[in-house]
Amino acid sequence: MDLDANETLGYQRPAQAKADRAVNRDRSPAISVIIPVHNEAQNIPLLIEHLFPVLDELDHQFEVIAVDDGSTDRSMDELRKVADSRSEFKVVRLARNYGQTAAMMAALDYASGEIIVPLDADLQNDPADIPMLLEKLEQNFDVVSGWRKDRKDRPIKRTLVSRIANSVISRISGVRLHDYGCSLKAYRRSIVEHVRLYGEMHRFIPIYASWYGARITEVAVRHHPRTHGRSHYGLERVLKVLLDLVVVRFLDRYLTKPIYIFGGFGILWFAVSFVTLLYIFYLKIFSHVSMIQTPLPLLVAMAFMMGVTSILVGLLAEIVVRIYFEARSKLSYHTRETLNF
Repeated sequence: MDLDANETLGYQRPAQAKADRAVNRDRSPAISVIIPVHNEAQNIPLLIEHLFPVLDELDHQFEVIAVDDGSTDRSMDELRKVADSRSEFKVVRLARNYGQTAAMMAALDYASGEIIVPLDADLQNDPADIPMLLEKLEQNFDVVSGWRKDRKDRPIKRTLVSRIANSVISRISGVRLHDYGCSLKAYRRSIVEHVRLYGEMHRFIPIYASWYGARITEVAVRHHPRTHGRSHYGLERVLKVLLDLVVVRFLDRYLTKPIYIFGGFGILWFAVSFVTLLYIFYLKIFSHVSMIQTPLPLLVAMAFMMGVTSILVGLLAEIVVRIYFEARSKLSYHTRETLNF
């Protein structure tokens, strides 16, 4: 459904929030803490109890933006209570459950601060670590990533699998971090304001930041076991993350030149076709084997057609890329309601 149509159904877009931010830049908070929320009604009061004392001690203005990602429990009611008592606490309610990445993207769109600090709502991240991240950011870094060095999760299903995944991501991306999955990070707005997130790609923001030349570091943060609710992550997320990593790698290397990768496959298929054809002639001349007695002619034809198809797909991808860069960008979520903006 087109986003303009959604506005007539009661949805809102962050365009006005962005415009207000541009006009009132001098009054904008310095720090935006963004919190995706999905069925965390029991954790929200405890999170606020620990979060605001930490933020109130900072020497900078701040805001907290909670994004209700289609919760089916009393999470929105708890968020309303907080918004009624603290004007710095702002709520974005999504029309349905879009996933953590879309919720993170919504929070980034609505955030006004020059420093962005994502935080999980499940109390496993410790808000008391936020000043440490900000202090590290002031040491001429653009991204400070939290590292759950002493992780309080299941040792095999979560911790071991996470370590393997982090090692693979670091090796492929070239951005060496121990813990891509830790939500607690600190970013400068100038690094992340043009990033668009899809799939499960919120964990890859440091990789996107590296494309803009960001200076990235990592600090050990505390990690607490979950006491309320249940984790929304499982082993199936590993496959999704790996597939998203393939996309990120493709975007890094071939976004503006897709013909190189598709054309490369096309040339490879042409080579297979040509070598197979030479082998057919060899069998015919030196072994007196008729080509109709083997499946090789079929392989030649199929490889040649695959080569042609790959080249054509590459040309089509080149056209799509040009449309992508020239067309108006689309949002990956719809907003139903906002509070305190």
